[in-house]
Amino acid sequence: MNHRPARHDFAPAADRGQTILRDVTLRDGLQLTGKLLSTEQKLETVRELLHLGVTDIELGSMARPDLVPPMANTLEVVQALTPGELEKCWIWVATPGHVAKAAAAGARNFQYCLSASDSHNKANIGRTTDESLAALPEAVKYAKAVNGTIQLCIATSFTCPFEGMVPEERVLSIANDARAEGTADIVLCDTLGQAIPAQVAGLITRIREESPARRIVYHGHDTWGLGVANTLAAIQAGADMVDGALGGLGGCPFAPGASGNTSSEDILFATRPGWLTTERFAGLVVLSEKLLAELGEPNRSKAAQGARSNAAAFAWVIPTAKMTSDGTACSARVV
Repeated sequence: MNHRPARHDFAPAADRGQTILRDVTLRDGLQLTGKLLSTEQKLETVRELLHLGVTDIELGSMARPDLVPPMANTLEVVQALTPGELEKCWIWVATPGHVAKAAAAGARNFQYCLSASDSHNKANIGRTTDESLAALPEAVKYAKAVNGTIQLCIATSFTCPFEGMVPEERVLSIANDARAEGTADIVLCDTLGQAIPAQVAGLITRIREESPARRIVYHGHDTWGLGVANTLAAIQAGADMVDGALGGLGGCPFAPGASGNTSSEDILFATRPGWLTTERFAGLVVLSEKLLAELGEPNRSKAAQGARSNAAAFAWVIPTAKMTSDGTACSARVV
């Protein structure tokens, strides 16, 4: 069992174990968008995120393109990235075949997803949760064959759109299932954004104390306005990695009521990791604005809105020098 002490302070990142932000814009963020991004646009986004300091990126998924069209060119993106870039990128998978196909293209980090509730697993993946768990050992085998890393990702860890509240014991039983042996991380997903901080902290604490030692990842949505609060609660309870998407983009097409992810900009502004300078933050805001404009999507990030305010004395506000003469954002490369 994992008995790491929970962190109950928000000291500067240099003074404590730093929680990692994984940006999921190109997977969860794009799932509900009506407009597709080209391979070149996705590659530019991956490389700009890495350039600006983001260390982990979810670049796409192996979901069927007829069901989730924005994911259609995921393998083309994988094939175009360098091995060094792919070391920092994750790909969503749901079957052993997904892992094998993604590994053949060059992927090395896999997020094997299933749902805590059977109803959502059937809607999202087309099988029961137990059937997904039964296939996990083969998926682990394929990942290990290429010296890869595979995560156990549990969607609907808090609530299900079809079944309502999900008991903690259900999530713990999946976390402790012997068929999950070999997974390096466990991802707990507030798929609908309906959890509150006490629930998030409580479940993460129990996972930390009552299941095998693995990195804990928290994936939150901001549907009910608690995305950042839940993320901070996750970090205090011991999460090693948290997910976010630029501009709060995203949502699950198979979960009625789900809306955008917690904003990467909001998470970074709240947590202030050691690598985040005001210049890099400005670059992320500009990158987000450019991407959302291309997609025709609103910017839900409060931190991004604040960065465009007139409070010039505040260091995190983007100076007008970072704007073009017509008031639109200039290049994201402001570092």
